[in-house]
Amino acid sequence: MTTTPRRVREPVQAYLGTDDAELLASLAARLSLSKAEVIRQGIRRLAQELELAAQPGAGLSALLGSLDASPDVPIDLAARHDEYLYAERLEAPGRLRRVSGPVQPADGDDSAR
Repeated sequence: MTTTPRRVREPVQAYLGTDDAELLASLAARLSLSKAEVIRQGIRRLAQELELAAQPGAGLSALLGSLDASPDVPIDLAARHDEYLYAERLEAPGRLRRVSGPVQPADGDDSAR
């Protein structure tokens, strides 16, 4: 007969304000979990989020799609981002502006064809 080893658990006492206590009770009821399990899962999820946030480039995923719903964002922002970012500098008197477009192969260069 095999018996499963007992887990050692450390009791923790936390004092919650009324709003937090109600939120905990609501989450426990909605998830059909004990309040203790909701707290355990919350701690693990917070630790996981912090670990992911510490990885290089983690903040980039939060930016993806963040401008999609804004009506003020031009539809060609990705293609012409420099023109939008540096519009004032590019339009300054005496400033030459690079024309964007496909790179034309040099005469006699067949590598781009």
